[in-house]
Amino acid sequence: MDETFIAYCGVPPVPQDLLSAWNLDPPLLAALLLCAPLVSRFAANRRAGWAAWCLAWIIFVSPLCALSSALFSARVLHHVLLIAALAPLLVVAFPRANRWALPTGAVFLVHLLTLWVWHAPGPYGWALSSVAGYWFMQVTLLGSAWALWREALRPGAAATALALLVGTVAHMGLLGALIVFAPDPVYLAHLATTEPWGLSALADQQLAGLLMWVPAVLPYLALGLRIALRAIPDEAT
Repeated sequence: MDETFIAYCGVPPVPQDLLSAWNLDPPLLAALLLCAPLVSRFAANRRAGWAAWCLAWIIFVSPLCALSSALFSARVLHHVLLIAALAPLLVVAFPRANRWALPTGAVFLVHLLTLWVWHAPGPYGWALSSVAGYWFMQVTLLGSAWALWREALRPGAAATALALLVGTVAHMGLLGALIVFAPDPVYLAHLATTEPWGLSALADQQLAGLLMWVPAVLPYLALGLRIALRAIPDEAT
């Protein structure tokens, strides 16, 4: 495989090199370090703010970044952490950023389209072959997820939140199922990088689909269940 095809996170590692495959990109490290005083000064919920900050290091700096160059399943895990963990932590940490609002339907549709477009083979391959494309993918995934979680966590909007969460679980589950049951590998960037990890490209793709189908939706299901349970006493009265 042409090593320049993976433009960011480094050359796809083999197992024995993974623990040393940290992403030490100077602009990224500088940006993360500059975010620390912002968390300290502006986070309304500092625990959530520092959790988000630490998670960002795991997503972008730890060997997970390099592993996502080798395995599509690791890339999907990277995306799941971005949209289902980092995004809601940021919403909780910085609620003052939630004062403006888009129509709920538009928020849902934008996040759906963003997730599906970036997991289509063509746009996915372009994002991995271009540093600008890579960061455009990260920013749009996180931004659309942040907008969705902002609506889902908005106080006093239980019905809207439940609709958003159910719809998101449904379309993420469908995307995961389509990836799982694809008869052939469709993500060309990983065709030659999975064998050192004991996986065929198709098996790696199926594992990625399972991650999207089941674990990825658990935070949405958990919040939906919490909202539903809180609404029961109100309905009973």
